[in-house]
Amino acid sequence: MFDKILFVDDDPITLMLCKKVIAKSSFANEIATAQDGEEALKYFNTLKYDNTKKITDKIPQLIFLDLNMPIMGGWEFLDHFTSDAYAEFSETKVIILSSTIDPEDLERAKKHPVIIDFLSKPITTSMLEYLKSKLL
Repeated sequence: MFDKILFVDDDPITLMLCKKVIAKSSFANEIATAQDGEEALKYFNTLKYDNTKKITDKIPQLIFLDLNMPIMGGWEFLDHFTSDAYAEFSETKVIILSSTIDPEDLERAKKHPVIIDFLSKPITTSMLEYLKSKLL
């Protein structure tokens, strides 16, 4: 089981479904959410500058990231998140959870070292079991 994960998706129904599936499968103790990449970066900035706890106690171990979102999409988020400005979060891994079928997205994901998997929506308990066996 993971201590903390972050879901980044602009669809509130997808976020609600993800929370339910994760709770049912005991995949994570805590689930944070953001509705786009910009909100996710704000979340990490808050963690970075919150001096009330050690940063390692607050960092999500995994990010489930949608690619197609308004304001700031998944690829733009990753460009920022993998920069030196967010180096203290380098242990956080990303799983793309998207409805895209664009082969270019799949190829681009393979070249991104922080991305450990590319899964299609919707999330299921069998996906989470697969991820547990792969990551834990």
